[in-house]
Amino acid sequence: MQNNPPAASVAASPPRRKSHWPARLDWLQSVSGLVLGLFMWGHMFFVSSILLGKDAMWIITKMFEGYFFFGKAYPVIVSCVVAVVLALFVGHAALALRKFPVNYGQYRVFRDHVAMMHHEDTSLWWWQVVTGFAMFFLASVHLYQMLMHPGLIGPFESGERVWSGRWWPLYLILLFSVELHGGIGLYRLAVKWGWFEGKDPKATRSNLKRLKWGLSIFFIVLGLTTLAAYVKIGYENRNETGARYTPAWLQNPPQSAPPSWWPSWLKGAH
Repeated sequence: MQNNPPAASVAASPPRRKSHWPARLDWLQSVSGLVLGLFMWGHMFFVSSILLGKDAMWIITKMFEGYFFFGKAYPVIVSCVVAVVLALFVGHAALALRKFPVNYGQYRVFRDHVAMMHHEDTSLWWWQVVTGFAMFFLASVHLYQMLMHPGLIGPFESGERVWSGRWWPLYLILLFSVELHGGIGLYRLAVKWGWFEGKDPKATRSNLKRLKWGLSIFFIVLGLTTLAAYVKIGYENRNETGARYTPAWLQNPPQSAPPSWWPSWLKGAH
């Protein structure tokens, strides 16, 4: 006859503690996404300065290169900023991959789930996955170009890259991918963390969704107008390969007086 040990003698296994790492990784993904989203908007305003004229775009470019601080442009400053953005971008993508379908079976299950539910926020998440996948390749190419050739940013330089370099198709697809991905991401962040929730969360979510689409449309229209401006400049200067833009007051001899706000110690600097 087999003797079983009394129940009291069997030591109860202690409950397993839940790992805090998933929550920490979610927080890191949210923070990196927020920083990249805000950077995306700032970057769009920077490149759209061409709509104010070639001088405006040149001035902002040189400001980022330290020209107004050191009296000389240092494009390597741009490379340093791009390196930080690239590292943040890759880290954010790695964190987001945790929630992507990892095989075709999971993709089919999720696709059928989306089609069956007709839930708008779930569909938005799916579009965020699709645009994020496109961004990983397209934005990486753009960031690598800026990292390795920071001195080729300017009215003529950027126009030549867009038109003669045939970069405009990449920028066109990237524009829609970035603005849709970023807009959806910022909306989902606000919903996830309860920002601006107010007394009526349902109404707040509806208002946030309208704001999200309004901002996406605004930045897409701004981006298309900006891209068209660079295409026009590139086409007009298509026979002047390698031309660098220089404001009229810095040409030799000067073609006009510098703006009234121009620092006197920079007059004549190149």
